Amino acid sequence: MKFKITTLYKIVTRAVISVALLAAFHVLSTDALAQIAIKGETIWTMAGEPIMNGVILIRDGKIAAIGPASQVQIPADFRVYSAKVVTPGLIDAHTVIGLNGYLNQPHDQMALDGSGAIQPELRAIDAYNAEEKLIEWVRSFGVTTIHTGHQPSALVSGQTMIAKTTGKNVDEATIIPTAMIAVTLGEAANSGQGRSPGTRGKQIAMLRAELIKAQENAKKSDQPRDLRSLAFVSVIKREVPLLITAHKAQDIMSALRIAKEFDIKIVLDGVSEAQLVMNEIKASGFPVIVHPTMARAGGDTESLSLEDAAKLKAAGILTALQSGYESYVPKTRVVLFEAAMAAQNGLSQRDALAMITIDAAKLLGVDGRVGSLVVGKDADIAMYDGDPFEWTSHCTGTFINGKLVSDIVR
Repeated sequence: MKFKITTLYKIVTRAVISVALLAAFHVLSTDALAQIAIKGETIWTMAGEPIMNGVILIRDGKIAAIGPASQVQIPADFRVYSAKVVTPGLIDAHTVIGLNGYLNQPHDQMALDGSGAIQPELRAIDAYNAEEKLIEWVRSFGVTTIHTGHQPSALVSGQTMIAKTTGKNVDEATIIPTAMIAVTLGEAANSGQGRSPGTRGKQIAMLRAELIKAQENAKKSDQPRDLRSLAFVSVIKREVPLLITAHKAQDIMSALRIAKEFDIKIVLDGVSEAQLVMNEIKASGFPVIVHPTMARAGGDTESLSLEDAAKLKAAGILTALQSGYESYVPKTRVVLFEAAMAAQNGLSQRDALAMITIDAAKLLGVDGRVGSLVVGKDADIAMYDGDPFEWTSHCTGTFINGKLVSDIVR
């Protein structure tokens, strides 16, 4: 009898667990198709003033309606979620996650090939792991879009891409397969051990030589088909910008000089000494992805300041924040925290949020799809149980293309 009761208990227990798992699976699997309403006590649309006591309706992965609850009626068949604060999905304007992974082992560190100083042909999409745990981790803070690729540790380390922080493979995740080509000027780009480049002068000479060659190739009717030439020709044709990481004022000026000489598009990255050449950056018209607010000072970054983002904003320069490249575990920062600290050091709350939403989207050229909560845009949304910039607040849910993708919803 004891055996029978134990056996029956096990059968019932397993049945209950199976039903619960099936129910959970049904909820998760139908979220992708469900019509969704999100209610927020405060909704930061980033396309105007915040909406108090607002509602967002989502259909087929797009924002179908948004406004005060008094003006937006929620249909009876919509699944409803609620939050204290709702924002657009956050955008990390420069990172290396997806190429570099959380294990910090050679097999998951794909953001740098040290065999050559100039390798613009290396494609981020060929090294991107859509299921890297760091992607899941930053997504849990509300990050829905990343600009990722080869790290700033070589003169020309490779290409970058723009992706959503979802998808089982790179094709599902990718928004723009080739966004920029990563260039680094300064100490980080010197190869050392007698290899080129070994000085700042050699860095610029090597880069200039490649761009001159690309100018000549662009004029030929029968253009070379090798991968390096094709990459640099796309720069000369202004199809792909250079993402130039430069921290020292002299390196920032070298970047601006190269851009003017070859009439190419660039995005400045890092710029720890921007305050020394702010007028020149402003006059150039090029945008800036400023160093992480809480980055450590030292070497080329010895002059960085917690107030750099605010100073760039005050100068009228289009600026976005980044998690950047970190050599230590877990290999990434979180842009939400970087923006929170920037908001404590000269930026308003709205301007800090803009640097990880709409301003980042404009800089990356994806503002037609993401970066603000506007009818017709992708339903990429982050929900919080308090002020997103308060350390005690939590991201309670993240939606990408109208699908719930975060693990915690309260």
